Amino acid sequence: MKRRGSGILLHLTSLPSPFGIGDMGPLAYRFIDFLAETKQSFWQILPLNPTEPIHCNSPYHSTSAFAGNPLLISPDILLKEDLLSPADLNSYPEFPMERVDYRRALDYKAGLWSRAFGHFQSKGKNGEYETFCLERSPWLDDFALFTALKAHFGGKVWSEWPPGLRDRHPEDLQAARQDLSPSVNMTKFLQYVFFKQWTQLKDYCNKNGIQIIGDIPIYVDYDSSDLWVHPEFFKLDDRKKPDAVAGVPPDYFSATGQLWGNPLYRWEVMKASGYTWWIKRIAHNLKLFDLVRIDHFRGLVAYWEVSATAKTAMNGKWVEAPAMDFLNHLAKKFPHLPIIAEDLGTITPDVREVMNHFRLTGMKVLLFAFGDDLSTNPYLPHNLPRNCVAYTGTHDNNTIKGWFEKEAKPEDKRRLFRYLGREVPTMKLPQELIRLLIMSAANTVIFPIQDILGLGEEARMNRPATVQGNWEYRLLSEGLTPGVAEKLREMTEIYGRSRTG
Repeated sequence: MKRRGSGILLHLTSLPSPFGIGDMGPLAYRFIDFLAETKQSFWQILPLNPTEPIHCNSPYHSTSAFAGNPLLISPDILLKEDLLSPADLNSYPEFPMERVDYRRALDYKAGLWSRAFGHFQSKGKNGEYETFCLERSPWLDDFALFTALKAHFGGKVWSEWPPGLRDRHPEDLQAARQDLSPSVNMTKFLQYVFFKQWTQLKDYCNKNGIQIIGDIPIYVDYDSSDLWVHPEFFKLDDRKKPDAVAGVPPDYFSATGQLWGNPLYRWEVMKASGYTWWIKRIAHNLKLFDLVRIDHFRGLVAYWEVSATAKTAMNGKWVEAPAMDFLNHLAKKFPHLPIIAEDLGTITPDVREVMNHFRLTGMKVLLFAFGDDLSTNPYLPHNLPRNCVAYTGTHDNNTIKGWFEKEAKPEDKRRLFRYLGREVPTMKLPQELIRLLIMSAANTVIFPIQDILGLGEEARMNRPATVQGNWEYRLLSEGLTPGVAEKLREMTEIYGRSRTG
């Protein structure tokens, strides 16, 4: 990231696919071809961990910090590898192409997984699968059992399981593994298939000169295998229920703050362990991605602690975390720290001090640039440092067009046009702002695909502090036209961001 480059933000669920949700199949490879054709250097995605309907399928809420999301498995590749037959894919529901239908996609794919697992078992011993299970056993065994137990107990939270299983008594765990072995083995199979398909996709990316930027949520969910296995690392009471939870105070996105509800870390216990869980988590992600973005990085320096009984995040408090010591441990293990720190919002001097000390790359968002501090705003292109990743917007923002039509105040629009030096029709605004950013000094610029295509609010990926209708955007396969590719490639070349120089 020390040279000029550009890329596109598009999560895998948003890729075109006939099966109700984007996946790692042929159209993912076609998207990589588009990135290569337009001389892009990066593909940025959201977390790949399993999602849950109870959390509206947010990729930032998962049952595991290590497992992959089986919904992203490609049926086409299963067919190619003789784990499905043509008859298995002859008929499938007529899914909407413009939105992800998580419930119907899950129902449909669950049937495919069962048939694929049956074909897999009929083939006999598989050395590659056995090696995978052995290498991933530090997290896979527990995750597979956790998943089986969740199903067995009708979705109950792990702290409500019988005490022997809740508290992980060895004899109870062993009995459950035997009793639930079909479900345990199914989960291990799906993880094997997920990581095999992902490795092949990432290899194709890298062979085309494209690096993948992954995403690590700072927190994990209470109802996750991570909490079940390591309750000592989290702020839980004697009943193993959260004492306090995470969130952020009132901000740009919500007047009452955002009450995330994730358990907070016991940093003193993490420190005493040498931060082993975090080091394993970072190492795992750096095998999956070329760089990783840590969401809500400021929470590693100081975090907003809210009572577990609170209804909003307004009445919390800031609590210091051992950022310098933690990052020193990471730096010893990963000398170059290929980390992007999500440092948006109100960032205090202590966070800047930590980032500067470790030379971490931060983020800038162009849509935040047109306030009343027009000439000095740190997000304006002429103020951007080289060491940053600059975005027109992120997955949490409106699109450029949506922002201009629905959110920008008249004075914001006037300042924008003053900065551009002329008024611009709304339909041309996305391309103009992309051009503004791509010509800036920032070494790395990333554009959501929605802005590349000039889409409006209807294509927004997420609305923070809301729960319905998020994470559903889909890219239509006909959207990436030769004209779109030509414009993006031309700007990439003109402003010195082409992979080939």
